Amino acid sequence: MTAHASIKYPRLLVKLSGEALMGRNGFGLDTAVVDRLAADLAEARNAGCALSVVVGGGNIFRGLQGAARGMDRATADYMGMLATVMNALALQSALEAQKAPARVLSAIPMPTVCEPYVRHRALYHLERERIVIFAAGTGNPFFTTDTAATLRAIEMGCNAVAKATQVDGVYSADPKKDPNAKRFDRLSYTEVLGQDLKVMDGAAIALARDNNLPVIVFSIDEPGNVIKLLNGSARATIIHG
Repeated sequence: MTAHASIKYPRLLVKLSGEALMGRNGFGLDTAVVDRLAADLAEARNAGCALSVVVGGGNIFRGLQGAARGMDRATADYMGMLATVMNALALQSALEAQKAPARVLSAIPMPTVCEPYVRHRALYHLERERIVIFAAGTGNPFFTTDTAATLRAIEMGCNAVAKATQVDGVYSADPKKDPNAKRFDRLSYTEVLGQDLKVMDGAAIALARDNNLPVIVFSIDEPGNVIKLLNGSARATIIHG
């Protein structure tokens, strides 16, 4: 499959939060939302984009919240990693229903459920036009799925990492709470870190900066926004050097 000439990012990693898969439910998965997201991702793949995805697990379990309640932080983080595997499998099933072949690769080996993450294996799947879904974060506690997304995007040779959120870019404050929040079209890595903007955690931004990987923040709530992002027409904030 050849990427269309209009595609701005021929190889892209999309970071999906667990909350994005939850929809308006208070917990778990909203199958209608998962199906819509899968359709958007399948459309991007069919346009010729070599697409990979990192999913979070906050709709099922969040390690930091478990630690805040007195649970051992490492144990809580491992539980959160397992939650991402469940989300990844659900997304894989939805993608397959869209006739978009997909593979789940987990940083924590569980061969009866999915493939273990091996870089060359992931590249093999991308070359064969499969959507690669990375699960279980980096496989290490104390690292977020934002850091995992940045790391995997670099390993896969992606042109950018796109963080899907509920708003159309980066703001100086939560625009749902502060009507005076300022929206940014472009930011540097230094500005994000210096202003402590809550885009990704500091380790993820620093890793992107050190490897000159653009970070794009866009809204996943608008259907069809992934293909718009590829065409350069989506409303988004671009973070780069």
